[in-house]
Parts: sequence; structure tokens; C-alpha cells
Amino acid sequence: MLRKIRVVLAAIFFILITILFLDFTGTFHGYFAWMAKIQFLPALLATNLIVVCSLLLLTFLFGRIYCSIICPLGVMQDIFGWMGKKAKKNRYTYSKEKSWLRYIVLVLFIVAFFVGIASFVALLAPYSSYGRIANNLLAPLYMWGNNILAYFAERAESYTFYHKDVWIKSISTFAIAATTLITLIVLAWRNGRTYCNTICPVGTILSFVARFSIFRPAIDKSKCVGCKMCVKNCKASCIDIDNYSIDYSRCVVCGDCITKCKKNAVSYTSKRYTVESPAAAKADISEGGIQRRSFIATASVAVASTVVARAQDKLTDGGLATITPKEVLHRETEIVPPGAVGIDHFTKHCTGCQLCVSACPNKVLRPSSDLMTLMQPRSSYEKGYCRIECTKCSEVCPTGAIKKIQREEKSAIQIGHAVWDAGACLPMTDGVTCGNCGRHCPVGAITMVAVEPDNEQGPAFPVVNENKCIGCGACEYVCPVRPISAIYVEGHQQHKLI
Repeated sequence: MLRKIRVVLAAIFFILITILFLDFTGTFHGYFAWMAKIQFLPALLATNLIVVCSLLLLTFLFGRIYCSIICPLGVMQDIFGWMGKKAKKNRYTYSKEKSWLRYIVLVLFIVAFFVGIASFVALLAPYSSYGRIANNLLAPLYMWGNNILAYFAERAESYTFYHKDVWIKSISTFAIAATTLITLIVLAWRNGRTYCNTICPVGTILSFVARFSIFRPAIDKSKCVGCKMCVKNCKASCIDIDNYSIDYSRCVVCGDCITKCKKNAVSYTSKRYTVESPAAAKADISEGGIQRRSFIATASVAVASTVVARAQDKLTDGGLATITPKEVLHRETEIVPPGAVGIDHFTKHCTGCQLCVSACPNKVLRPSSDLMTLMQPRSSYEKGYCRIECTKCSEVCPTGAIKKIQREEKSAIQIGHAVWDAGACLPMTDGVTCGNCGRHCPVGAITMVAVEPDNEQGPAFPVVNENKCIGCGACEYVCPVRPISAIYVEGHQQHKLI
């Protein structure tokens, strides 16, 4: 029954969290965004003490059920393990705790956090690792499936489905997500929960509390017949049957050992059984006494998905001609979303989980390719601009890197300012009338001034009022100049209200 409960709860959490990254309509975020906010590391970075203390208390009472139920990366490994059982059963053996590796990784993680090496923090954060896999590998497949349905719906004159662009937001982040997935598959296939018990910093933190958990799996040596089925099925490799002991710092309370034991020698209980020394155990065996055995199941097989996305050509002002797509602009100061307070605050709190990237309906957010902030989202305006009525990223951010803001206040938050390049602007280079940037500025920060003062009906160039500009990127997005817009946005290190 314990295992069934764990599987049902894990399935619910895993499916709903995955939907958060796949749902491009934003329908589910209003209902289930809280599931991202109860992940341990995001809650810790958001200084959500209620969630952090609740998770620690949950671990103290019931062991590391967070890792087997709430953490999507842990559940994903269990899925690979379940598939792996089809290929090879009873594959695991007991191994001693590699505490030196666990603690070294944890120390490096903490140092990287305080020093500001955000890319290393994002690389090790378990929830963020799963987010990148879902956003970069699963979401494109999901959208392609949606586009197939949209194709047939269109021919049936139905608008139930609509076409979505499928594109790679960052080559480096895509590669990291694919590498992470393959690595987890290999580790889970060979040794079960190796990642959780040697690399994952959250698993190491929870292990300090799990050692003293009230309820835990325990071995009753009086019932054990030495079949070792529990050991052969323990994905955490934490059952030492020679000493009738379980390393509770590594046990994720999956319940597989209890299910596999046919003699009911393993149970989930608060009772503490007396454990013999190895010498006494051997003497017992020589006298025809009881042999022992241990734990758990789940291995891993894998299906590695590689996704190639295409970038769709843009059309101008309802025209039908195919034009050169815009290139990603390398800005002197990067742009982070409204609510991020500033680059320093955002960099310190963001784990690069990509949930805001998935939730952004305007295609503005994309993962950074900079080494120090690798995988953290940055704003870019090649495919859209940051609409002043949209606050999706602030609503779903689980770490507090993007603080929640209201629609009314967004139009007063200045995240950057527009810069005009006279050498690329069409009225200056070709003498033609344009004015796209001025017409589309939502805050009226751009004034069009005639190139020839005596000819107000002729071409005009933009003059930017930096005190009114909020850096939304509407001007950059609608500018017809390719591949780099003649007017573009430079970010601000620190946001301010105007």
C-alpha cells in the first residue's frame, strides 16, 4: 500500500509540473504554479520559510519522500527505472555512502551561490535541471503534436487548436538539457539513484534530517530468510543486509523493498529493531540461524529525445514576402524582466529552471549564453516584445528572482531604454517614410522629428525620451531593418520606477 500511495502521488506531481512547462496557453499556471514554489531550492532562494520548514519537517517525520514524490527529477529517474525492469531485474547491490563526494559537491554549490557563479548553481539544481529538459526537449515535441492537430483543425474550419512556432531558444541550453537527460539515464540504468545520493545538493541537505526520521523502512531479522531481494531492488543501494541496517540518509522511501520482501521482514515503521554486530551475525549463520537481505527496486532505461526546432520567417505589416529574420542582439547591458529588480538580484536568485521562458506568451525570454549566467533567462526582442499588460513571468517564478508585480505598475518599471542608430534607420539611409517605432511605442516615449524641418510630410526620424521609455522592446521588434534593428534596447543594471 505504501508503494501504491507513493506512485499515485508522484504521478500527480510529475504530470502537473510537466504541464507547467508544456502549456503555452498559460491556462494551468494560475492553478498549479504553486507546485513549482514548493520545490526545496526555489523555496529556499525565495526565503519562503514556511515551505522550507514544512519540507524539513516532512523529511524528519517520514524520510526523504520529497525526493520520490515532489521532486520531478527524482520521479523521472524512477520512470526510467520502471522501464529498465523490463530489460534486467534485481540489478542492484549495496554500496557504501560516498560522503566525501556528496559534501564536496554541496560545498562547491554553496560557494558558487555566494560567489555568484549562477551557471554552476543552475547546473546542479534538480528542479531546474528537469525544467530545462521539459522546456527544451519535451515542449518542442508537444508543440509539434499541437501543430499537427492545428493543421487538421484548420481544414475542418475549427479554431480549437492554433499553430505555434517551434524554435531553439538557446543552443547551449538545449545541449546541456540533452546531456543532462542522457547522463541521468545512464546513471539510473546502472546504479539507480546515483545522482540523488552523490551529486544532488538538495538530496544531501535533506539527508542530514532523514538520518533521524521517525517513520522509516526497517528490517526485522527474526523474519528475514536471506533472499536479498530487498538489496537487489534497492535503487539507492543503501541496504546493508549483513548488518540488517539501512542508510536512511540515502533512502528515498520508495517502498520497493517492502513490496519485494515475501516474508514481511521489511516494514515502514517507527519501531527500532536491535541490530547484531557482523561477528554475531556470522556466528548465528554458522549455527543455522537467520540470513539476511535488503531492499528496493527501480532501475533505468532510457529514451533520449533530440529535438530540432525551426525558426519561422517573419512577415512585414501583413505582407506576404519572406524577409531576413532578425539576429539576436549582443547588448552592452542585458535585459531582465520587470519584477527582477535588477541584474544582480536576478542573477543571485534565478536557478535557470526555464518556467518563465515556458510561460512567456510573447517569445521574449530566452536562456542566456554567457558563461557566468548560463541558462538564466534574458529578454530579447527578435520574436516579440514585452507587453505592458502581461505579468506571466512574475506570476510563475518560484524563487523570487522575478517578484510578482501587478499590471498597473508594470508600465512604470524601467528595465532599459531605447537607443537609435542613425546609420541604419531607413528615413536616414534611404529617405523613405517609416515611423513604425513611434506608432507602436505603448508609453509614448518616441517622438518622430522630420528629417527636413521644412517638410513635415516627409521622412522623420525617432527621438527617444529616456525618462519615459520602459525598455519593453516594441520599437525594436517592429523596426523593419534587418538583421539588426535600427532602434534597439539597452538594459539597466538596476530597474527603477518612472
